[in-house]
Amino acid sequence: MSDIKTNEEEGKKSLNFIEAMVEKDLAEGKNKGRVQTRFPPEPNGYLHIGHAKAICLDFGIAQKYGGVCNLRFDDTNPVKEDLEYVDAIKEDIEWLGYHWNNIYYASDYFQQLWDFAIQLIKEGKAYIDEQTSEQIASQKGTPTQPGTNSPYRDRPIEENLELFHKMNSGELEEGSMVLRAKIDMANPNMHFRDPIIYRIVKTPHHRTGDKWKAYPMYDFAHGQSDFFEGVTHSLCTLEFVVHRPLYDLFIDWLKEGKDLNDNRPRQTEFNKLNLSYTLMSKRNLLILVKEGLVHDWDDPRMPTICGFRRRGYSPEAIHKFIDKIGYTTYDALNEFALLESAVREDLNTRATRVSAVLNPVKLIITNYRKGKWKRWRRSTIRKICRQVAIRSNSAASCGSNGKTLWKMLRRNFSV
Repeated sequence: MSDIKTNEEEGKKSLNFIEAMVEKDLAEGKNKGRVQTRFPPEPNGYLHIGHAKAICLDFGIAQKYGGVCNLRFDDTNPVKEDLEYVDAIKEDIEWLGYHWNNIYYASDYFQQLWDFAIQLIKEGKAYIDEQTSEQIASQKGTPTQPGTNSPYRDRPIEENLELFHKMNSGELEEGSMVLRAKIDMANPNMHFRDPIIYRIVKTPHHRTGDKWKAYPMYDFAHGQSDFFEGVTHSLCTLEFVVHRPLYDLFIDWLKEGKDLNDNRPRQTEFNKLNLSYTLMSKRNLLILVKEGLVHDWDDPRMPTICGFRRRGYSPEAIHKFIDKIGYTTYDALNEFALLESAVREDLNTRATRVSAVLNPVKLIITNYRKGKWKRWRRSTIRKICRQVAIRSNSAASCGSNGKTLWKMLRRNFSV
Protein backbone atom coordinates (compact mmCIF):
# COMPACT_ATOMS: atom_id res chain seq x y z
CA MET A 1 0.00 0.00 0.00
CA SER A 2 1.42 3.35 -1.01
CA ASP A 3 0.30 6.91 -0.26
CA ILE A 4 -3.47 6.57 -0.65
CA LYS A 5 -5.58 9.71 -0.91
CA THR A 6 -9.33 9.51 -1.15
CA ASN A 7 -11.11 12.53 -2.70
CA GLU A 8 -14.69 12.97 -1.58
CA GLU A 9 -17.24 13.82 -4.25
CA GLU A 10 -18.35 17.09 -2.70
CA GLY A 11 -14.95 18.75 -2.82
CA LYS A 12 -13.91 18.14 0.75
CA LYS A 13 -10.24 18.08 1.69
CA SER A 14 -8.57 14.83 0.61
CA LEU A 15 -8.07 12.19 3.29
CA ASN A 16 -4.80 10.52 4.13
CA PHE A 17 -4.87 6.72 4.17
CA ILE A 18 -5.37 6.54 7.96
CA GLU A 19 -8.36 8.90 7.88
CA ALA A 20 -9.83 6.85 5.03
CA MET A 21 -9.38 3.68 7.13
CA VAL A 22 -11.07 5.26 10.18
CA GLU A 23 -14.03 6.44 8.08
CA LYS A 24 -14.37 2.96 6.60
CA ASP A 25 -14.39 1.39 10.08
CA LEU A 26 -17.02 3.87 11.25
CA ALA A 27 -19.18 3.17 8.19
CA GLU A 28 -18.97 -0.57 8.92
CA GLY A 29 -19.79 -0.10 12.60
CA LYS A 30 -16.48 -1.50 13.85
CA ASN A 31 -15.74 -1.18 17.57
CA LYS A 32 -19.36 -0.12 18.13
CA GLY A 33 -18.69 3.12 16.28
CA ARG A 34 -15.98 4.26 18.68
CA VAL A 35 -12.67 5.91 17.81
CA GLN A 36 -10.01 5.74 20.49
CA THR A 37 -6.31 6.39 20.01
CA ARG A 38 -3.35 6.89 22.34
CA PHE A 39 0.05 8.52 22.34
CA PRO A 40 2.35 6.00 24.06
CA PRO A 41 5.85 7.46 24.68
CA GLU A 42 8.49 5.73 26.76
CA PRO A 43 9.55 8.12 29.58
CA ASN A 44 13.26 7.72 28.85
CA GLY A 45 14.01 11.10 27.26
CA TYR A 46 12.54 14.33 25.94
CA LEU A 47 10.35 14.32 22.84
CA HIS A 48 11.92 15.38 19.54
CA ILE A 49 10.38 16.79 16.37
CA GLY A 50 9.68 13.26 15.12
CA HIS A 51 7.31 12.67 18.01
CA ALA A 52 5.36 15.78 17.01
CA LYS A 53 4.18 13.94 13.89
CA ALA A 54 2.79 11.06 15.96
CA ILE A 55 1.21 13.47 18.45
CA CYS A 56 -0.57 15.39 15.69
CA LEU A 57 -1.89 12.14 14.21
CA ASP A 58 -3.00 10.44 17.44
CA PHE A 59 -4.72 13.49 18.90
CA GLY A 60 -5.84 14.82 15.51
CA ILE A 61 -7.68 11.63 14.53
CA ALA A 62 -9.53 11.57 17.85
CA GLN A 63 -10.51 15.25 17.50
CA LYS A 64 -11.66 14.94 13.91
CA TYR A 65 -13.91 11.94 14.54
CA GLY A 66 -15.21 12.84 17.99
CA GLY A 67 -13.14 10.18 19.69
CA VAL A 68 -10.83 9.85 22.66
CA CYS A 69 -7.05 10.11 22.80
CA ASN A 70 -5.25 9.10 25.97
CA LEU A 71 -1.66 9.62 27.02
CA ARG A 72 0.02 6.38 28.09
CA PHE A 73 3.56 6.08 29.31
CA ASP A 74 5.03 2.70 28.33
CA ASP A 75 7.16 2.46 31.47
CA THR A 76 8.34 -1.16 31.24
CA ASN A 77 12.06 -0.43 31.70
CA PRO A 78 12.79 1.17 35.11
CA VAL A 79 16.52 1.39 34.33
CA LYS A 80 16.06 4.24 31.80
CA GLU A 81 12.94 6.00 33.04
CA ASP A 82 12.55 9.15 35.13
CA LEU A 83 9.75 11.41 36.36
CA GLU A 84 11.56 14.37 34.78
CA TYR A 85 10.79 12.90 31.36
CA VAL A 86 7.14 12.31 32.29
CA ASP A 87 6.67 16.00 33.19
CA ALA A 88 8.55 17.22 30.09
CA ILE A 89 6.42 15.06 27.77
CA LYS A 90 3.20 16.45 29.26
CA GLU A 91 4.46 20.01 28.80
CA ASP A 92 5.41 19.44 25.16
CA ILE A 93 2.03 17.90 24.28
CA GLU A 94 0.15 20.81 25.82
CA TRP A 95 2.42 23.33 24.09
CA LEU A 96 1.45 21.77 20.77
CA GLY A 97 -2.17 22.52 21.63
CA TYR A 98 -3.45 19.11 22.70
CA HIS A 99 -4.76 17.63 25.92
CA TRP A 100 -5.35 14.01 26.75
CA ASN A 101 -8.60 12.53 28.05
CA ASN A 102 -6.80 10.30 30.57
CA ILE A 103 -3.25 9.52 31.63
CA TYR A 104 -2.32 5.86 31.86
CA TYR A 105 0.87 3.91 32.45
CA ALA A 106 1.84 0.44 31.29
CA SER A 107 2.69 -0.14 34.95
CA ASP A 108 -1.06 0.20 35.68
CA TYR A 109 -1.43 -3.18 33.96
CA PHE A 110 1.52 -5.05 35.49
CA GLN A 111 -0.81 -7.29 37.52
CA GLN A 112 -3.02 -8.04 34.50
CA LEU A 113 0.03 -8.79 32.37
CA TRP A 114 1.42 -11.04 35.11
CA ASP A 115 -1.89 -12.94 35.30
CA PHE A 116 -1.91 -13.29 31.50
CA ALA A 117 1.63 -14.71 31.59
CA ILE A 118 0.55 -17.22 34.24
CA GLN A 119 -2.35 -18.20 31.99
CA LEU A 120 0.02 -18.77 29.05
CA ILE A 121 2.29 -20.98 31.18
CA LYS A 122 -0.69 -23.07 32.32
CA GLU A 123 -1.80 -23.46 28.69
CA GLY A 124 1.67 -24.58 27.62
CA LYS A 125 2.24 -21.40 25.60
CA ALA A 126 5.19 -20.07 27.63
CA TYR A 127 8.24 -21.51 29.38
CA ILE A 128 11.20 -20.45 31.51
CA ASP A 129 14.54 -20.45 29.69
CA GLU A 130 17.79 -20.41 31.71
CA GLN A 131 20.14 -19.85 28.77
CA THR A 132 22.20 -16.71 28.37
CA SER A 133 21.09 -13.99 25.98
CA GLU A 134 23.94 -14.95 23.64
CA GLN A 135 22.81 -18.59 23.53
CA ILE A 136 19.21 -17.61 22.88
CA ALA A 137 20.28 -15.28 20.07
CA SER A 138 22.42 -17.98 18.44
CA GLN A 139 19.45 -20.38 18.37
CA LYS A 140 17.17 -17.90 16.62
CA GLY A 141 18.48 -18.81 13.19
CA THR A 142 18.23 -16.41 10.24
CA PRO A 143 15.32 -15.17 8.09
CA THR A 144 16.08 -18.00 5.66
CA GLN A 145 17.07 -20.68 8.19
CA PRO A 146 14.85 -22.00 11.01
CA GLY A 147 15.90 -21.61 14.61
CA THR A 148 16.76 -24.31 17.14
CA ASN A 149 14.50 -25.21 20.05
CA SER A 150 15.72 -24.32 23.53
CA PRO A 151 16.59 -27.32 25.72
CA TYR A 152 14.11 -25.88 28.24
CA ARG A 153 11.23 -25.57 25.76
CA ASP A 154 9.42 -28.66 27.05
CA ARG A 155 9.95 -27.98 30.74
CA PRO A 156 6.94 -29.17 32.83
CA ILE A 157 4.22 -26.58 33.48
CA GLU A 158 4.48 -26.79 37.29
CA GLU A 159 8.22 -26.19 37.15
CA ASN A 160 7.70 -23.20 34.85
CA LEU A 161 5.16 -21.73 37.28
CA GLU A 162 7.49 -22.18 40.25
CA LEU A 163 10.45 -20.57 38.47
CA PHE A 164 8.32 -17.68 37.19
CA HIS A 165 7.33 -16.81 40.75
CA LYS A 166 11.00 -17.01 41.75
CA MET A 167 11.83 -14.49 39.00
CA ASN A 168 9.72 -11.96 40.88
CA SER A 169 10.86 -12.90 44.38
CA GLY A 170 14.22 -11.13 44.18
CA GLU A 171 16.26 -14.27 44.90
CA LEU A 172 17.44 -14.65 41.28
CA GLU A 173 20.00 -12.47 39.52
CA GLU A 174 19.31 -10.42 36.44
CA GLY A 175 19.85 -12.42 33.26
CA SER A 176 19.67 -15.78 35.03
CA MET A 177 16.37 -16.70 33.37
CA VAL A 178 13.59 -15.30 31.18
CA LEU A 179 10.05 -16.23 30.26
CA ARG A 180 9.57 -16.98 26.56
CA ALA A 181 6.38 -17.42 24.55
CA LYS A 182 6.24 -20.81 22.86
CA ILE A 183 5.27 -20.07 19.25
CA ASP A 184 7.26 -21.32 16.24
CA MET A 185 11.06 -21.48 15.91
CA ALA A 186 10.75 -22.03 12.14
CA ASN A 187 8.47 -19.06 11.42
CA PRO A 188 9.90 -16.72 8.74
CA ASN A 189 8.99 -13.79 11.01
CA MET A 190 11.88 -13.72 13.50
CA HIS A 191 9.64 -12.15 16.15
CA PHE A 192 7.64 -15.39 16.29
CA ARG A 193 10.64 -17.50 17.27
CA ASP A 194 9.79 -17.88 20.95
CA PRO A 195 10.18 -14.19 21.91
CA ILE A 196 11.19 -13.19 25.42
CA ILE A 197 8.16 -11.76 27.24
CA TYR A 198 9.50 -11.33 30.80
CA ARG A 199 12.95 -10.64 32.26
CA ILE A 200 14.39 -9.86 35.70
CA VAL A 201 15.16 -6.22 36.53
CA LYS A 202 16.06 -5.29 40.11
CA THR A 203 16.11 -1.51 39.60
CA PRO A 204 13.23 0.15 41.54
CA HIS A 205 10.43 1.46 39.35
CA HIS A 206 9.59 5.18 39.52
CA ARG A 207 5.92 4.33 40.24
CA THR A 208 5.76 0.82 41.70
CA GLY A 209 9.00 0.86 43.69
CA ASP A 210 10.28 -2.63 44.60
CA LYS A 211 6.99 -4.47 44.10
CA TRP A 212 8.12 -6.09 40.86
CA LYS A 213 11.39 -7.80 39.96
CA ALA A 214 10.06 -9.46 36.78
CA TYR A 215 9.09 -6.95 34.09
CA PRO A 216 7.20 -7.49 30.81
CA MET A 217 9.01 -6.79 27.57
CA TYR A 218 7.76 -3.91 25.43
CA ASP A 219 6.31 -6.21 22.74
CA PHE A 220 4.34 -8.11 25.36
CA ALA A 221 3.00 -5.05 27.20
CA HIS A 222 2.26 -2.68 24.33
CA GLY A 223 -0.56 -4.47 22.51
CA GLN A 224 -2.24 -5.76 25.66
CA SER A 225 -2.18 -2.26 27.18
CA ASP A 226 -4.01 -1.02 24.08
CA PHE A 227 -6.58 -3.78 24.54
CA PHE A 228 -7.08 -3.13 28.26
CA GLU A 229 -7.73 0.57 27.56
CA GLY A 230 -10.15 -0.02 24.69
CA VAL A 231 -7.96 1.48 21.96
CA THR A 232 -9.52 1.02 18.52
CA HIS A 233 -6.76 2.40 16.29
CA SER A 234 -3.16 1.77 17.33
CA LEU A 235 -1.06 4.07 15.14
CA CYS A 236 2.67 3.26 14.95
CA THR A 237 5.65 4.00 12.73
CA LEU A 238 6.84 1.65 10.00
CA GLU A 239 9.44 -0.24 12.04
CA PHE A 240 6.53 -1.92 13.86
CA VAL A 241 5.15 -3.58 10.71
CA VAL A 242 7.00 -6.82 11.51
CA HIS A 243 5.78 -6.65 15.12
CA ARG A 244 2.11 -6.46 14.13
CA PRO A 245 1.53 -10.25 13.71
CA LEU A 246 2.92 -10.86 17.21
CA TYR A 247 0.83 -7.98 18.55
CA ASP A 248 -2.28 -9.56 16.99
CA LEU A 249 -1.42 -13.07 18.23
CA PHE A 250 -1.12 -11.99 21.86
CA ILE A 251 -4.49 -10.23 21.64
CA ASP A 252 -6.04 -13.35 20.04
CA TRP A 253 -4.76 -15.34 23.03
CA LEU A 254 -6.01 -12.67 25.45
CA LYS A 255 -9.49 -12.77 23.86
CA GLU A 256 -9.38 -16.59 24.09
CA GLY A 257 -10.44 -17.00 20.47
CA LYS A 258 -13.69 -15.02 20.88
CA ASP A 259 -14.83 -12.02 18.79
CA LEU A 260 -11.47 -11.91 17.00
CA ASN A 261 -12.54 -9.60 14.15
CA ASP A 262 -13.95 -6.73 16.18
CA ASN A 263 -13.64 -4.82 19.46
CA ARG A 264 -9.86 -4.89 19.44
CA PRO A 265 -7.00 -2.56 18.57
CA ARG A 266 -6.04 -2.39 14.92
CA GLN A 267 -2.41 -1.49 14.37
CA THR A 268 -1.67 0.73 11.37
CA GLU A 269 1.78 2.00 10.47
CA PHE A 270 2.90 5.30 8.94
CA ASN A 271 6.28 6.75 8.00
CA LYS A 272 8.31 8.43 10.70
CA LEU A 273 9.62 11.97 10.37
CA ASN A 274 13.23 12.11 9.18
CA LEU A 275 15.00 15.47 8.81
CA SER A 276 18.15 16.06 6.79
CA TYR A 277 21.33 16.69 8.83
CA THR A 278 19.38 16.04 12.04
CA LEU A 279 19.95 13.43 14.74
CA MET A 280 16.59 11.85 15.53
CA SER A 281 17.13 9.36 18.34
CA LYS A 282 16.52 9.81 22.07
CA ARG A 283 19.41 7.47 22.77
CA ASN A 284 21.87 9.59 20.79
CA LEU A 285 20.42 12.87 22.04
CA LEU A 286 20.88 11.61 25.60
CA ILE A 287 24.58 11.07 24.86
CA LEU A 288 24.90 14.71 23.73
CA VAL A 289 23.33 15.87 27.00
CA LYS A 290 25.30 13.57 29.30
CA GLU A 291 28.65 14.35 27.67
CA GLY A 292 28.03 18.08 27.92
CA LEU A 293 28.11 18.68 24.17
CA VAL A 294 24.89 20.69 24.59
CA HIS A 295 23.61 22.62 27.60
CA ASP A 296 20.51 20.47 28.13
CA TRP A 297 17.57 18.89 26.33
CA ASP A 298 16.15 22.35 25.58
CA ASP A 299 19.35 23.65 23.99
CA PRO A 300 18.21 25.56 20.85
CA ARG A 301 20.56 23.40 18.78
CA MET A 302 18.68 20.24 19.79
CA PRO A 303 15.85 18.88 17.59
CA THR A 304 13.69 18.40 20.68
CA ILE A 305 10.28 20.04 20.88
CA CYS A 306 11.43 22.15 23.84
CA GLY A 307 14.58 23.05 21.87
CA PHE A 308 12.51 24.34 18.97
CA ARG A 309 10.35 26.21 21.46
CA ARG A 310 13.44 28.03 22.79
CA ARG A 311 14.53 28.65 19.21
CA GLY A 312 11.36 30.73 18.78
CA TYR A 313 9.27 28.29 16.74
CA SER A 314 5.52 28.39 17.34
CA PRO A 315 3.19 25.38 17.70
CA GLU A 316 1.37 26.57 14.57
CA ALA A 317 4.61 26.40 12.57
CA ILE A 318 5.16 22.79 13.67
CA HIS A 319 1.58 21.92 12.68
CA LYS A 320 2.06 23.59 9.30
CA PHE A 321 5.21 21.55 8.69
CA ILE A 322 3.46 18.28 9.61
CA ASP A 323 0.63 19.15 7.21
CA LYS A 324 3.17 19.76 4.43
CA ILE A 325 4.90 16.38 4.72
CA GLY A 326 1.75 14.32 5.36
CA TYR A 327 1.46 10.62 6.22
CA THR A 328 2.48 7.77 3.90
CA THR A 329 3.55 4.13 4.08
CA TYR A 330 7.07 4.65 2.76
CA ASP A 331 10.04 6.31 4.42
CA ALA A 332 11.27 9.67 3.19
CA LEU A 333 13.93 12.22 4.12
CA ASN A 334 12.53 15.71 4.58
CA GLU A 335 14.72 18.73 3.98
CA PHE A 336 15.26 20.99 6.97
CA ALA A 337 14.54 23.91 4.63
CA LEU A 338 10.92 22.71 4.43
CA LEU A 339 10.58 23.12 8.19
CA GLU A 340 12.12 26.58 7.98
CA SER A 341 9.71 27.56 5.19
CA ALA A 342 6.79 26.53 7.41
CA VAL A 343 8.18 28.74 10.16
CA ARG A 344 8.50 31.68 7.75
CA GLU A 345 4.94 31.21 6.51
CA ASP A 346 3.70 31.25 10.07
CA LEU A 347 5.71 34.36 10.95
CA ASN A 348 4.43 36.16 7.84
CA THR A 349 0.91 35.99 9.21
CA ARG A 350 1.64 36.80 12.84
CA ALA A 351 4.90 38.77 13.20
CA THR A 352 4.74 42.48 14.06
CA ARG A 353 6.67 44.53 11.53
CA VAL A 354 8.25 47.89 12.36
CA SER A 355 10.07 50.29 10.00
CA ALA A 356 12.68 52.73 11.24
CA VAL A 357 15.12 55.27 9.77
CA LEU A 358 18.46 54.57 11.39
CA ASN A 359 20.32 57.64 10.05
CA PRO A 360 17.76 60.42 9.55
CA VAL A 361 18.74 63.57 7.55
CA LYS A 362 17.32 66.92 8.65
CA LEU A 363 16.14 69.06 5.68
CA ILE A 364 15.34 72.79 5.75
CA ILE A 365 13.75 74.08 2.53
CA THR A 366 14.40 77.83 2.23
CA ASN A 367 12.90 78.70 -1.20
CA TYR A 368 9.40 77.29 -0.61
CA ARG A 369 6.62 79.88 -0.31
CA LYS A 370 5.79 80.80 3.26
CA GLY A 371 2.42 79.78 4.62
CA LYS A 372 1.84 77.15 1.93
CA TRP A 373 2.03 73.44 2.69
CA LYS A 374 2.07 70.52 0.34
CA ARG A 375 1.43 66.87 1.12
CA TRP A 376 3.51 64.49 -1.01
CA ARG A 377 1.86 61.34 -2.18
CA ARG A 378 3.54 57.97 -1.97
CA SER A 379 3.91 57.86 -5.74
CA THR A 380 5.91 61.11 -5.61
CA ILE A 381 8.16 59.76 -2.88
CA ARG A 382 8.73 56.55 -4.86
CA LYS A 383 9.59 58.64 -7.93
CA ILE A 384 12.19 60.60 -5.96
CA CYS A 385 13.62 57.32 -4.64
CA ARG A 386 13.94 55.98 -8.18
CA GLN A 387 15.72 59.17 -9.27
CA VAL A 388 18.08 58.85 -6.31
CA ALA A 389 18.84 55.24 -7.24
CA ILE A 390 19.41 56.08 -10.93
CA ARG A 391 21.59 59.12 -10.27
CA SER A 392 23.69 57.26 -7.71
CA ASN A 393 23.92 54.28 -10.10
CA SER A 394 22.79 51.94 -7.36
CA ALA A 395 19.65 50.26 -6.05
CA ALA A 396 19.91 51.99 -2.68
CA SER A 397 16.63 53.08 -1.12
CA CYS A 398 16.02 56.64 0.06
CA GLY A 399 16.34 55.88 3.71
CA SER A 400 19.60 53.95 3.38
CA ASN A 401 21.67 56.55 1.53
CA GLY A 402 21.32 59.89 3.23
CA LYS A 403 24.24 61.58 1.40
CA THR A 404 22.83 60.73 -2.04
CA LEU A 405 19.40 62.02 -1.10
CA TRP A 406 20.98 65.24 0.21
CA LYS A 407 22.81 65.87 -3.09
CA MET A 408 19.67 65.16 -5.12
CA LEU A 409 17.53 67.57 -3.09
CA ARG A 410 20.15 70.34 -3.33
CA ARG A 411 19.72 70.30 -7.10
CA ASN A 412 15.99 71.06 -6.67
CA PHE A 413 15.88 73.29 -3.63
CA SER A 414 18.09 75.83 -1.88
CA VAL A 415 18.91 73.84 1.26
